[in-house]
Amino acid sequence: MIRDIADHDSSRGKPSPDAWGVATRYRDAHGEWHEPPASTLEAALQAMGATDEEPPATSPVLCVRPGSDTTVDGPAELTAEDGGTVRLEAGERLPPDLDLGYHTLVDLETGADRMLVVSPGACVLPANAPTWGWAVQLYAARSRRSWGIGDLGDLRQLTAWAARDLGAGLVLVNPLHAAVPLVPQDASPYYPSTRRFRNPLYLRVEDVPGAGAIGADLEELAAKGRALNDDRRIDRDAVFELKMEALRELWSRFDDNPAFERWCDAGGDALEAYATFCVLSEDHGRPWPTWPEGLRHPDAPEVAAFRERHRRRVDFHRWLQWLIDRQLESASAQLPVVHDLAVGFDPDGADGWEWQDVMASGMSVGAPPDEFNTRGQDWGLPPFDPLRLRARGYGPFVETVGAAFRHAGGLRLDHVMGLFRLFWVPRGSSPQEGTYVRYPSADLLDIVALESHRASAYVVGEDLGTVEPEVRKELAARSILSYRLLWFEEEPPSEFPERALAAVTTHDLPTVAGLWTGSDLEAQRKAGMAPNEKGTAALRSRVVSFTGLADDAPPEEVVAATYAALGQAPSLLLTASLEDGMAVEERPNMPGTVDEWPNWSIALPALLEDVESDPRPRAIADALARERRR
Repeated sequence: MIRDIADHDSSRGKPSPDAWGVATRYRDAHGEWHEPPASTLEAALQAMGATDEEPPATSPVLCVRPGSDTTVDGPAELTAEDGGTVRLEAGERLPPDLDLGYHTLVDLETGADRMLVVSPGACVLPANAPTWGWAVQLYAARSRRSWGIGDLGDLRQLTAWAARDLGAGLVLVNPLHAAVPLVPQDASPYYPSTRRFRNPLYLRVEDVPGAGAIGADLEELAAKGRALNDDRRIDRDAVFELKMEALRELWSRFDDNPAFERWCDAGGDALEAYATFCVLSEDHGRPWPTWPEGLRHPDAPEVAAFRERHRRRVDFHRWLQWLIDRQLESASAQLPVVHDLAVGFDPDGADGWEWQDVMASGMSVGAPPDEFNTRGQDWGLPPFDPLRLRARGYGPFVETVGAAFRHAGGLRLDHVMGLFRLFWVPRGSSPQEGTYVRYPSADLLDIVALESHRASAYVVGEDLGTVEPEVRKELAARSILSYRLLWFEEEPPSEFPERALAAVTTHDLPTVAGLWTGSDLEAQRKAGMAPNEKGTAALRSRVVSFTGLADDAPPEEVVAATYAALGQAPSLLLTASLEDGMAVEERPNMPGTVDEWPNWSIALPALLEDVESDPRPRAIADALARERRR
């Protein structure tokens, strides 16, 4: 059988950082070389369990293309994903008609198994391109029916409006990943408990089967929820308490449903483990490393016993995920929804608990200093150990990507460079002391391509920041669209690449109005940041050059002209943020802040019904749609 990397020890000498994929120096965003301290290299190697000079050379995973001429070294049995088996003799080629998928090769002499991935190698491209769409922070897009936060009913309303009235071809949403089901609720969609399951806060309670039977009790909760819309600051804790009260009442009235049972069966062990984690969290709080010792590992017998004692509560959390899946499917019926896969997860969440044996303990993912984040970033996300991940047949990665594609017309891979290398920061150190660690990018990209074909959904790679030149070449070869921002590009939009999603800004960067009025720069100063004032001034000058507007033009006019300039990009996909559509000055997130800025908690200044009738988003839509028709 395949051994874990920690079991490998041939005592061949001191571990070599380069051999283990740990960079002894790297180039920053300005092209200058940096050498991390020796303590960082030692910490990274220790986190990987490196004892030998080099890691194991043989991979337990083999990725091939359909019709591959790959041969087996000795007698082997091939078990296809559909259960069929084929015996192969030494030197015999793999069957030429082997389907795309995950198969298993067993060496009949040693008994060792190997995962065989048959991948198309490249992702699906957008079928409806060229087109455009809205980039939406769903929590911020509230309607009159919302309970203080944008929900899947609002997404259904928004996609219908965008498709019917504006001719949009997609809606890009923030990650809908689940948070730990406790108060306080984590606000960041990029710091989730799990990337495989979705957040019940996005449920439209009134659309849950049986909601009509509750009557006055539900209406009282709904009134309290709708009253939360009066405050632009989203109160997730209040939303959570109201929705959980309503959902638990609905669950108490829920009868056996064959469709629910079938869905749970399909969810299998992953769904069971996640739901169990939720109940454990309710009983023992966070973080899970402080739980009673017998509950700290998902495979412990005490966990299985706990699950059976609390079966009804575990099933409640499975039911919540079923409801989300159904509502998301409905919300995606009008228009392709492009989902966003966060680069990592909360170490104290469900994925951190279930996959603790695959993580590089003591390390955190971040980014080195760059033009927009002069101090660098530590995102507090635990990285996968690349070799332990490979030893597990990439199972956690396969589960994560497959879940992200569910009901998706496309998928945005946050920080896609992480498939090639991640910036590791030792816990307790500053980002300036971090270094890069290599990942098996060829295998990971083959898995992404396979899942793209299975979902018939395209992929956009967020390739912003410090990007190695060969990364973009490889992504293009894999039909993964680049992500181009007007804020980052020196050349005009007309020079953007065709195979790209082009936008003006992102959730982490200034809105057009915030940049133009100077309010974003002032907000950074008030938050105690070290803003790049020279770079911000240059960015504003670039807007003037792209739009031809006077320096004192009103923000609404600048927004419209900026998107008219973006519309000249030949890129397959264009997106406009709904914040810019409403000329909002506040950005959704200010990296490097915690309480100094209301990150991920600022609602749009108008409800969706008023957004739909506002001339400002329609002007942007008309400009982008007009350019798409040329």
